[in-house]
Amino acid sequence: MITKRPHVIVTGNEKGGSGKSTTAMHLVVGLLRDGLSVASIDLDSHQGTLSNYLYNRQKFNIDKRKNLPMPEIRVVEHCKENNRDAAAIEDEQRLSDTIAGLSESNDVIVIDTPGADSILTRMGHSFADTLITPLNDSLIDLDVLARVDPSSLKIQNPSYYSEMVWQQKMRRAKRDGGSIDWIVMRNRLSHLDAKNKREVERLLADLSERIGFRQVSGFGERVIYRELFLSGLTMMDSLEMLDNTKLSLSHISARQEVRSLIDAIDLA
Repeated sequence: MITKRPHVIVTGNEKGGSGKSTTAMHLVVGLLRDGLSVASIDLDSHQGTLSNYLYNRQKFNIDKRKNLPMPEIRVVEHCKENNRDAAAIEDEQRLSDTIAGLSESNDVIVIDTPGADSILTRMGHSFADTLITPLNDSLIDLDVLARVDPSSLKIQNPSYYSEMVWQQKMRRAKRDGGSIDWIVMRNRLSHLDAKNKREVERLLADLSERIGFRQVSGFGERVIYRELFLSGLTMMDSLEMLDNTKLSLSHISARQEVRSLIDAIDLA
């Protein structure tokens, strides 16, 4: 299923709080449990949510004497060179070297990017085979993809982030002739039918044709996703490892959400 070159999955969204790191962590563990060798790269060296999540997982293994599957973990820091052009060259080289080193022993590399624009964020996007943009399911968060007229609720023009993704698609094609499969993942979905939810769905359907992404349903609004961070566990692990936690219907549904996202990624 996997070619010799690892499949690179990037989670990206310039808005914080969209669920990038939670998505990345669940992809890492889900793919590991599928029997694939996986590496992670955290480009947000300041916040470090993904790498901290994984370090919590390492600690859980040690404290509980467990053997939960782990990826290779890397953190790439921003170059501190004042010259912007020199910094861009250095950042691309660091990231390229990190990916090259991990490519020797991994089937998949998952890269988590910061929730803000930076040279390294853009570079990370350009290495993606699959780009996943988690998007909170609301009109407020839709502006990360496009500007919407408040009166007519029609799309006016793509956002800065959408234009940036397009530029990185061009960079990727120029670098190695590759392409980026862009998935917009509707996150924190409500189970209730609402006007806001229908409008978001309509606008995304229109926008997907204009700027070239496909949309999938993401993770529901579940407290359990946030509660698992400190233990380093995910919905793809056995929740019996947590004290006083039993597998519920909500947990089963959450696992299926993760499974559906993994199935949506073309790893061939």
